[in-house]
Amino acid sequence: MSPALDDVTRGRILFGGDYNPEQWPEETWHEDVRLMREAGVNSVTLGVFSWSRLEPEPGARDFGWLDRLMDLLHEHGVGVVLATPTSSPPPWMGRLHPDTLPRDADGRIEWWGGRQHFSHSSATYRRYAAAITEDLAARYAGHPALTMWHINNEYCTFDYGDEAAAAFRRWLREKYGTLDALNSAWGTAFWSQGYDTWDGILPPRRPHYMRNPGQVLDFRRFSSDMLLECCTAERDIVRRHTPHLPVTTNFMPLWTGQDGWRWAREEDVVSVDLYPDPRDPLGGQRGALVQDLTRSQARGPWMLMEQAAGPVNWRGVNHPKPRGLNRLWSLQAVARGADAVCYFQWRQSRQGAEKFHSGMVSHAGPEGRTFQEVKRLGADLARIADQVSGTRITADVAILHDWHSWWAGDHEGRPSTLVDYPEVLTAWHRALWEAHLTADFAHPEDDLSGYRLVVAPQLYLLTDSAAANLLAYTRKGGTLVCGFLTGVVDEDDRVRPGGMDARLRELFGIRTLHEWWPLDAGETVDCEGFRGTLWSEEIEPEPGAAETVPYRGGELDGLPAVLRRDRAWYLSTLPEPDALRSLLAGIAAGAGIRPVLDGLPQTVEAVRRGDLLFLLNHGREPVTVPVPGTHRELLGGADVTDTVTLGRHGVAVLRS
Repeated sequence: MSPALDDVTRGRILFGGDYNPEQWPEETWHEDVRLMREAGVNSVTLGVFSWSRLEPEPGARDFGWLDRLMDLLHEHGVGVVLATPTSSPPPWMGRLHPDTLPRDADGRIEWWGGRQHFSHSSATYRRYAAAITEDLAARYAGHPALTMWHINNEYCTFDYGDEAAAAFRRWLREKYGTLDALNSAWGTAFWSQGYDTWDGILPPRRPHYMRNPGQVLDFRRFSSDMLLECCTAERDIVRRHTPHLPVTTNFMPLWTGQDGWRWAREEDVVSVDLYPDPRDPLGGQRGALVQDLTRSQARGPWMLMEQAAGPVNWRGVNHPKPRGLNRLWSLQAVARGADAVCYFQWRQSRQGAEKFHSGMVSHAGPEGRTFQEVKRLGADLARIADQVSGTRITADVAILHDWHSWWAGDHEGRPSTLVDYPEVLTAWHRALWEAHLTADFAHPEDDLSGYRLVVAPQLYLLTDSAAANLLAYTRKGGTLVCGFLTGVVDEDDRVRPGGMDARLRELFGIRTLHEWWPLDAGETVDCEGFRGTLWSEEIEPEPGAAETVPYRGGELDGLPAVLRRDRAWYLSTLPEPDALRSLLAGIAAGAGIRPVLDGLPQTVEAVRRGDLLFLLNHGREPVTVPVPGTHRELLGGADVTDTVTLGRHGVAVLRS
């Protein structure tokens, strides 16, 4: 059995963050560990950006400083998640080996001086990465401070260079076998693009006009696979030395460049970096979406690898977190399954590109509000850790999501560039979140039998097996709700006859999908009882075969905006937020699903994890929440009966 996060936590919640001590004189380290103990920090990640310090010139090794640091942290009871430093190669690598540098779609080299400047397909890069990983693993495998491995960091590199082109061709030959099969899958009969030799195939570099969408789709698949090859190569090295320790690498929220479902299967621990905007009124919901997705990828507890204790430095205007917001969002992550709450980074940098990105110890020092709030959070996590760590969340609702569908639907020549897949997904998750319904995410080919309600906000690309899976789910009594542009193309991005998978049209009672009618920015369409946004469709239903909610007025007057046949629903528009929430809440109620608590104030989120009920106030004003019965409030240590009052950004954790 593979090691897991539970093997590291052992009834604790991991608390800490990225520690970059090479930025500081060694005497600072002793002050750091003293402050870590004061804040309740029990885990730090080391070495993420240390390659040039560990290997100052090709083949050299400087481990002395890391030896001393590992020993120091162990002496003070702080565990180490040791990173392979391969996300940021030293300048000497690019200088001596230009083949390790990636190129963008215009053929321009991405030089050293930042980070992530490596070609995932470069044999030279992979050789150096394997060597430093091998030496790290051999040296620290037996160190008592080591608790987990962290591979690379935020894999996010695309490469259109010559070595990547050769790797792309090898990948395509393995997938298709013959040029005839590739030409068919890519539809190269259009625009005279037929290939007569594998050597003629390139990554989708900058063309005169639109790229071939089949080529782009496969290049995205290839890029995800190449990065995963880099990751698993390093993972296998550290596993050989420490088979008892779990391995992770950190995802970025809903990043387009990785097939997150496939990547998660290769990790012992699924981790994510999460940075909602403090000024975003829906920041809490956007955080909940990422947390729900990460929990679903992990199929259990997961790790919040990075968040910000204060402002970040990469938005146009970087706002700090108001009092209490860091605590609220951190405990929200725990409520939604996190067994590790960590930050980038421990101490705010004084130099470099991210010196204005916050740290747990900010420029204000230990007396600053940021560190004082970090200390409070550390104490909060210690109070609840033994009762929450390792517990699970049960959801009756699943949201279907597929990276391949997103990639295919993002083509340049689509009917509307205003249709942004992440925003559509967010709108549907928001509707469920605001209805106080906890949802998992699932791949459309997953076993869905454990869910009473399955929603598919948009699955533009739907494989035959996925379509069959949805039909089987409804035949067995499940309730399915699909949004527009679902089932349009097959796995090769080939439009299905009729503009929608015929099995889905029969399922929903659609006789003919005549036309798509995308809406302009700010335009709405009237429907009976609500207004639709972003999209509409000219649908002719099967006579007497479906219940409908019609469009009112305009070209689509009287045609269905919403169809229902038995337990299958289809939305041909995106209802405004209140309407979508009301619609999905009503469908959920009809499927026997109820919120965790009735009568919740608008700003309050309620999540049940194991035997604990988390109540989180996303508002700036105090609220009173009805909680029938007597409960122990674990953060404050007092009993509450029938009601609990939450202050500004307040949190309560209740045990019956």
